[in-house]
Amino acid sequence: MIDRGYYSGFGGAFLPEILVATFEELERVFRQAKGDPDFWREYADIMSTYSCRPTPLTYAENLTRHFGGARIFIKREDLNHTGAHKANNVMGQGLLVKRMGKTRVIAETGAGQHGVATATMAAKFGFRCTIYMGEVDVERQRPNVFWMQRLGAEVVPVREGTRILKDAINEAFRDWVSNMDTTHYVLGTACGPHPYPEMVSYFQSIIGKEAREQILKREGKLPSRVYACVGGGSNAMGIFSGFFEDPVELVGVEAGGKGLDSGRHASRLCSTDASVGVAQGYKTYFLQNGDGQMLETHSVAAGLDYVGVSPILAHFKENGRVRFEAATDQEVVDALALTMRMEGVIPALESSHAFAQAFKEAATLSRDDVVIINQSGRGDKDIFTIADAFEDPTWQDFIMKKAERYHA
Repeated sequence: MIDRGYYSGFGGAFLPEILVATFEELERVFRQAKGDPDFWREYADIMSTYSCRPTPLTYAENLTRHFGGARIFIKREDLNHTGAHKANNVMGQGLLVKRMGKTRVIAETGAGQHGVATATMAAKFGFRCTIYMGEVDVERQRPNVFWMQRLGAEVVPVREGTRILKDAINEAFRDWVSNMDTTHYVLGTACGPHPYPEMVSYFQSIIGKEAREQILKREGKLPSRVYACVGGGSNAMGIFSGFFEDPVELVGVEAGGKGLDSGRHASRLCSTDASVGVAQGYKTYFLQNGDGQMLETHSVAAGLDYVGVSPILAHFKENGRVRFEAATDQEVVDALALTMRMEGVIPALESSHAFAQAFKEAATLSRDDVVIINQSGRGDKDIFTIADAFEDPTWQDFIMKKAERYHA
């Protein structure tokens, strides 16, 4: 499948000449680490002692009863340290940074979870840290901005372009070009130039390894379907990787926003608004117009509004190994509300896309079927967005009173 960073024609490394040597160094160190059994043992040890691995596989008994079909299990990446799957990749890259002898890390973030994870890793390993975040995301993910700063990271709001994730990535690359001798770019998802898609997927594969072992131990059989939300694609690649060689249907769920016909969504793999192009150092499906200009995206979930998608997932779309669907903002909010009330579990808005699609399909399966939903992150980071979506009057009153106190 992999040919020098290509996945059936998707991927590659389209780089300015100044960055070629830096990427060659990164690939060399990654290959050495990947071939060293002691490296994975060190990685697994730090994820079990510093993070919370293995994360649980929770049986959603009440939701299963509610839909009357497949038995529903939830892979609880929200219980991983920093509240999402992001720590898996970040801690792995942190170990590579130590091997390369660099002293500073930079990162982009949308929902803020990758930013928090990177700032946490930097604090743990003693690196200086700068996080680039679109100005729009800074406002809607303020709690995560607060924690990044408390962890010692410099958070730089990006005010250019659409002021969301794609623009944060552009700024991070600009920084790297100027500081590559001392700095490593901790790219947060399975996108970008080679070797990032492979490298991020490798570290996130710990999710799928665990989930496969856990479901076989619990149920004595493989799941019929595995659901994961898809932004860039790291959590989906993580859990899917445990089942690629098995007769298991894999379902990736994109941000349908206001609907695929509305022009206000972030669906690259199941909409007609996307086409194959090259941007940000790699080739994949991008939301772009006929002139190759990137379109604006929309999602209730900050982490799913990226304009591109993992080249590995683009490959799996082409060969049919993964089925892609889209969930609208309203379906996502409804799925989140149902999950909270019935299971006492609060998934992130990103993860709630996977829940929404699983809920559409659960009743169509038999009671002998098993499905797994990857809960890639915690929902408390989304409290402002969720409260607005629910139009909670007590929350609105709380915010108004807080504002009055600060302006008194």
